[in-house]
Amino acid sequence: MNRFVDLILGIRAVLLREMLLLKVKVGRFGYVFYSLMSPLIYLAAFGFGFGSRVRFDGVAYELFLIQGLICMTSMNNAYNLVMTSVSFGRLSSKSFQSLITAPVSPVAIMAGLVLSGMLRGFIAALVIVGAGTLLFGVFALSWLSVLALLLNLMFFASLGVVVGLMIRDMESSALIMNFFIMPMSFFSGTFFPIDSLPGVLRGIVTLFPLAHTNIIMRAPALDKPVLVSVLVLLLATLMAGGAGVRAMSRYSE
Repeated sequence: MNRFVDLILGIRAVLLREMLLLKVKVGRFGYVFYSLMSPLIYLAAFGFGFGSRVRFDGVAYELFLIQGLICMTSMNNAYNLVMTSVSFGRLSSKSFQSLITAPVSPVAIMAGLVLSGMLRGFIAALVIVGAGTLLFGVFALSWLSVLALLLNLMFFASLGVVVGLMIRDMESSALIMNFFIMPMSFFSGTFFPIDSLPGVLRGIVTLFPLAHTNIIMRAPALDKPVLVSVLVLLLATLMAGGAGVRAMSRYSE
């Protein structure tokens, strides 16, 4: 019982620390611009540019686009903000070392960081939902899309912790962004269906976690393919979470 209480208190402490840091960042215009302006520009440009003139499987392009941008925006915010917080705290401000030496377990640190990333990504996703409703009169959330959003946030926040612990300099994070995160953002069904891709590329894209998020996000019901995507994201999250806890336990900088 005492261990469970200590775990909850540790998670709360880490989450509160990250939220206090977020409070400072939110007051800066550059932070808001970096986090939200790009997806809002995509929403306006592609939404008004194609709009009702394009349909995919009977679905209006506005809805298709909003759902894709919810997935992409939640991924970018959950991953980037957690990865930056951990890596900057390690490599520049050295504040992460004080977190590691605190009387908080690696599991609590991992959980607190992941929850902070999920909260940040969820807020960003709600902005896209609100913008889509105001601009196009389309409300893009259902219970399956909320499930997709939560799974997406859990995985990419966990991945952000792992990458933040592994990289040796900030240039390494740019490489991961350019060769993994960015291609995944554009080819995983955000702006057009995965089925329109060539065979080999389509096979590669189906390995991307974001592609499975888009499958769940746009599914009308929880059928077998959707359930497979749910299991894939859960397994990927467990693997990333386990890797993060292990890296945290072995951290020695």
